[in-house]
Amino acid sequence: MNRIIIALLTLFTATYNAQEKKKKEVSLDSVQKLNEIIISTSKIFGNKYMAKNRTGSAYYLSPKELQKFSFTDVNRALRSVPGVSIYEEDGFGLRPNISLRGTSPERSSKITLMEDGVLIAPAPYSASSAYYFPTIARMEAVEVLKGSSQVQYGPFTTGGAINMISSQIPTKFSGKIRTSYGSFNTRQLHSKIGGSNKIFGYMIEFLNYGSDGFKTLPSGKNTGFNKNDVVAKFAVNLFPNASVKQSLEFKFQYSDEVGNETYLGLSEADFYENPFSRYASSNNDKMTTDHTQYIITHKLEFSKNMRLTTTAYRNNFARNWYKLDAVTFNGNRQSIASILDAPITFSNHFAIVNGSVNSNDDAIAIKANNRKYYAQGIQTKFDYHWYKGDVFHDIEVGLRYHYDEEDRFQWVDKYRISNTGNLDITTAATPGTDANRITSAKAFASFITYKLKYNNWTFTPGLRYENITLSREDFGTNDINRTGVNLSERENSVGVFIPGMGSNYKFNNNLSIFGGIHKGFSPPGNQDGQEPEKSINYELGTRFNLAGISGEFVGFFNDYSNLLGSDLAATGGTGSLDQFNAGEVNVSGFELLLNYNFAKANAKIALPLSFGYTFTHTEFQNSFSGAESFWGTVTAGDELPYIPKNQFNIGFSMEHSKFEINLNARYNGEFRTRSGIGTIPDNEKVAQNFIVDLSTKYFVTKQVSLTANIINLLDETYAASRVPAGLRPGHPFGAYAGFTFNF
Repeated sequence: MNRIIIALLTLFTATYNAQEKKKKEVSLDSVQKLNEIIISTSKIFGNKYMAKNRTGSAYYLSPKELQKFSFTDVNRALRSVPGVSIYEEDGFGLRPNISLRGTSPERSSKITLMEDGVLIAPAPYSASSAYYFPTIARMEAVEVLKGSSQVQYGPFTTGGAINMISSQIPTKFSGKIRTSYGSFNTRQLHSKIGGSNKIFGYMIEFLNYGSDGFKTLPSGKNTGFNKNDVVAKFAVNLFPNASVKQSLEFKFQYSDEVGNETYLGLSEADFYENPFSRYASSNNDKMTTDHTQYIITHKLEFSKNMRLTTTAYRNNFARNWYKLDAVTFNGNRQSIASILDAPITFSNHFAIVNGSVNSNDDAIAIKANNRKYYAQGIQTKFDYHWYKGDVFHDIEVGLRYHYDEEDRFQWVDKYRISNTGNLDITTAATPGTDANRITSAKAFASFITYKLKYNNWTFTPGLRYENITLSREDFGTNDINRTGVNLSERENSVGVFIPGMGSNYKFNNNLSIFGGIHKGFSPPGNQDGQEPEKSINYELGTRFNLAGISGEFVGFFNDYSNLLGSDLAATGGTGSLDQFNAGEVNVSGFELLLNYNFAKANAKIALPLSFGYTFTHTEFQNSFSGAESFWGTVTAGDELPYIPKNQFNIGFSMEHSKFEINLNARYNGEFRTRSGIGTIPDNEKVAQNFIVDLSTKYFVTKQVSLTANIINLLDETYAASRVPAGLRPGHPFGAYAGFTFNF
């Protein structure tokens, strides 16, 4: 970490000296023009200018950036953001695994996920794994917050927060229709319409996105999915002529998905022979989901300097992932993760998995992972800012009461398989006979932040408080009517203060330095007495604009005193979601972002280039082992799994009033799937990859444009992950064409 700080200060000094040589400084006001529309919604910062002037590291993916590639995969959208690590799973971004600054990426369960400022994971406190993730194709912007000022957004405060901003109510009547079609019968239809006047505003949106998939089953059945999204927003200004402004906005969102997706990957040998194949035993695997969201927001503007915003919300999510879970041979039952880890050791089990033998009855177990979630709450934020002399003051106070729960009512059907690949059900199980329990959480959260700006200094101290009660009611597999005769209960409570402090010093319009320290927190599980995840996190960085090169360089250090791991089926575990203590861990690294336009100012063609690089080093500080640890046997000095040490992204565009060409290349370094140090064993490694995407647009008129996109331009065949069970390929070469009509 000391070397990172020295490098930071060296860069800072060199940049500052270069800036001092300039003969004339541009006035501050002249560079504060906002190139992006400030979106009026529940937001973290709302535009690039605000993101670049925070006391902590932040990134704003603007509407322009999202529209360059018409992203449908959130993994591809977030690749350009330094500090973000992702491993793919299905190639389409349906259930991403996102890490911010070294947090555990599994199901994005260790970061605060929001849509329009409201927690969006199915059960953010009691079961935070993001089996539901908002469709990125309908988002107008994405905000990524790291660093000290994230104490405003919880419950996860170690790595950061991601807030997705959905389509807004337009200021005048307008609409859009966008459609595309291409490889693997992948199609998209996106339409929205809306308008507003002084009193009333509305927006209605529909999105359909689907594909036949790029993997193949012996039966010829498609391996794709179909998703639908509907969003409606209505807003009314209650007293437009009153001195105290009041407004109400109602949002409704519905989505569903049917996908023939599986947890089953491939063995090493089969992956290198045909990486896009699937085994016959996964033929019946299917994910079905539906999600609804209701939000009502009341805004009370006492003056231009004082506002109170209150939001009530309810999210419902139901999903049943019917998928291969285990195989039994001669009475020996093995999970698919164990079989794919050692296909030679479990050769008889593996023969059943790949459908090359006639199995016995009940040899194949397909689990109905049937779960229902809901989350509801009310949150309010008071914001008051004022000037006193040359000093700017801003106070924000927030409160939230939240309840969420996950209801598991699962069963396991048994099948036999023939050497022709046919599956026949041999035992149909009764729902509730595998898992029959409810986990829930009640949480009260509050925060207060104070911003002080004096001359070139900005200080933002803040304090968050979380009080959480987590519970589990297990009715047992023999009480499917839930009479309570075999009821087992457990409960855990935690109350914690989470302080943070950030500061920023602006030398001039082209150079600033910022830093901060804050407490990291992640809620514990519902096991009685389990401690939460805790860390102390530091960052130090600079933002600069030198000779036309603008950017940001940040060093960070996260000092975990109690890292928590989770037993997730998505990482090859049992799926109990129980958490366990992994002890002390250090995560350090740095992030670099550079932007440059090769074209001269006012040229007919713009040639912007962006480069982002992230270095992350992780290290366990103690040794441990145990069956509950999906990391395996850990020795002090070992690295965390699933986190690449090196990754970078390069984006280059040619922008003209009549056309646009965008090229994006990303490098994802190798990472290990088990803790360790030194050279990664082949059977525990996901190799590095370098993927290039291309998009083009031709503007026929101001309203009509033609689009073409290529995913994986170089047709690189690569392994995206080894979890949940076996090697899984990334998206191969795919070409797509479409058009957009704005009115």
